[in-house]
Amino acid sequence: MEVLLGKTLAELQEVALSVGLQKFAGKQLAEWLYVRRVTSFDQMTNISLKGREALKAHYTIGRHAPVKEAVSADGTRKYLFQIGEQFIESVYIPEEDRATLCVSTQAGCKMGCKFCMTGTLGFHGNLSAAEILNQIFYFDDLSNLVFMGEGEPMDNLDNVLRALEIMTAPYGPAWSPKRITVSTVGIPAMKRFLDESDCHIAVSMHNPFAVERAQIMPAEKMFSITEVVNLLKQYDFSHQRRISFEYICWAGQNDTMRHAKELLRLLKGLPCRINLIRFHAGVEDIKNERRFPASDEKQMEFLRDYLTEHGLTTTIRRSRGEDILAACGMLVNSLTV
Repeated sequence: MEVLLGKTLAELQEVALSVGLQKFAGKQLAEWLYVRRVTSFDQMTNISLKGREALKAHYTIGRHAPVKEAVSADGTRKYLFQIGEQFIESVYIPEEDRATLCVSTQAGCKMGCKFCMTGTLGFHGNLSAAEILNQIFYFDDLSNLVFMGEGEPMDNLDNVLRALEIMTAPYGPAWSPKRITVSTVGIPAMKRFLDESDCHIAVSMHNPFAVERAQIMPAEKMFSITEVVNLLKQYDFSHQRRISFEYICWAGQNDTMRHAKELLRLLKGLPCRINLIRFHAGVEDIKNERRFPASDEKQMEFLRDYLTEHGLTTTIRRSRGEDILAACGMLVNSLTV
């Protein structure tokens, strides 16, 4: 049956008409789905019993709970959702003053970044807008969303934009776009995202030199980091919308003075932030004798301080959930094992 979750207000109005309800019932459906977040048609008490039965006969809501959960020593929680025969993971990150959900947009990933454990899953399909929203609506205390889970969001842009539209729409949760960050390795589709969404964007850079970046990120050959930055410079990030660059640090490979100076040159004139990330060595990396040795804390602090002193705001991101394979680049559906 057809799923209601993920439909826009106009589409829900058509649904209402299709089962013999008045057009205004579409607004009621939107409120039940996106504001009250019901999981059953029986909970839609301001819709007639006859209308609810007609809806049940032709539609399903599209909500389902995760099938497994893991809890980190630091309070981070990882959830496994089943999507047909596939699985995906989401990560809930609680803090004192907020709670962030790391959302998946694809089952697996096709970008093939050499350092990312998620890439070892291969690609198993795009998530629908309903499957994206289902992850979010499981939680009722979220303050921020980061689309940084499994998959490349810009490679599933139709469904990502639909989910973002619903999350920010007056008929939906009405979130500010400033509470949502969408990540990308940098592919041409990001131009459409920049044109059609006001959400923050985070670019996975990891190396400012094209030749070196191409050795670890195949997407560089399709759309270079120089093209990515040049595209971003065409947009206004001087107000509330933010751009950040994610930068995993490896000893001697991308944390040197040479790399720091190139970062300053490449990003000159672009209001942005660099997030330095400690590398989390996975099983594959250990087997390969640490092809990506992690930078030590002292070198990461040097890089942060040097870049910040030269006008490029840089922070070191606190690692969360590493003990349950929930940290950056570690989502491999381990809960299915």
